[in-house]
Amino acid sequence: MGLFRSKAEKELDRIIERLEMNMSNNYKDNAQDDLKELEARLNDLREQGTLKSGVLSKYEVIVSGFREKMKGYSHKDQKPYWH
Repeated sequence: MGLFRSKAEKELDRIIERLEMNMSNNYKDNAQDDLKELEARLNDLREQGTLKSGVLSKYEVIVSGFREKMKGYSHKDQKPYWH
């Protein structure tokens, strides 16, 4: 992340940081909620035109990566170990 980030970028980075922390602690439901929040906030910023196109593209790639990584990432999809 750059040295001079906008307030919006810092907000997105905080959500990403929380998402990564929840994933690392295996808090699947919280991580899914964080991803939804990140997507919603990015969409809001896109509609407002707050982010420059290069910055917007960078965060879209990040969101896409999380979406891919988190397919099937929930407790309900988890198979019990005793089966």
